Amino acid sequence: MTQHTTQHTTARRSHRETIFLEEAEILSHQAFAGDQYILRLQAPRCAERALPGSFAHIQCDTSKPLRRPISIMRASAEQGWIELLYKAVGDGTRLLARRQPGERISLLGPIGVPFRLHAERSRPLLIGGGVGMPPMVFIAQTLAGNADFRPLVILGSEVPFPFQPQPSSLLMPEMPDGVIASMPLLDDWHIPSRLASQQGFPGCHEGYVTDLARHWLRTLPPEALAQVEIFSCGPHPMLESVARLADEFGLPCQVSLEEFMACGVGGCAGCVVEVQTDRGPAMKRVCVDGPVFDARAVFPA
Repeated sequence: MTQHTTQHTTARRSHRETIFLEEAEILSHQAFAGDQYILRLQAPRCAERALPGSFAHIQCDTSKPLRRPISIMRASAEQGWIELLYKAVGDGTRLLARRQPGERISLLGPIGVPFRLHAERSRPLLIGGGVGMPPMVFIAQTLAGNADFRPLVILGSEVPFPFQPQPSSLLMPEMPDGVIASMPLLDDWHIPSRLASQQGFPGCHEGYVTDLARHWLRTLPPEALAQVEIFSCGPHPMLESVARLADEFGLPCQVSLEEFMACGVGGCAGCVVEVQTDRGPAMKRVCVDGPVFDARAVFPA
């Protein structure tokens, strides 16, 4: 066995040893417009290990043996809970939407390679779209109260947001006039956020998240721009646009891919994507080799 193979096998075993199977209790289950739901689960082993970019593989209902991957939006290791945002779009998630507090759900997690923050890039730009918002909120949670980082969160949705937007108490003169809507939770953490949509929601930027991000990046002097790293999760076309934005400004960028999954733990290889590596193109599994990848590896210029 070669050294490379030994290291790869060790890494896989190490990853498996951090994934736990739990019978999680539903603590709360909130419904929002657009068939969106926020599910809070008592899952202490998953909560202890979860990192921004991790997801949980959920059994929506006993009648559906295949699990559904859902990104973790928040976690409390101290209190032992995780929060998930999902949209009911198929049979499985529609059954999940019927589940009530007090019921138990089989959960496998946390799974996946997380986002990686870098101290020299102290101004992370977090861009989330639709059900890709949760990992951005999770990164923000980890940075709340950390004076070494100055994040900005830009969130986009074409259905009503799964929270009540409010005018931000954190002023941002770099933003276009009238773009003042924010996510209240992020304001509470003293992390600036702004919202984008093409649906005419009050206080939101009328357009794409990348348009709003580009506007902000253009206001930065070179020394501030050199401190920016982009993190993003959302639909594939949005991520491709984010990758092009990063190229435009010469910025590092990490993206979390959304992909259909069967096993969720790397066994079935049903979620593979082509990724550029030092050795040329390679097929990588989104569930355990990702879901976080370098944007240029997935969307080469």
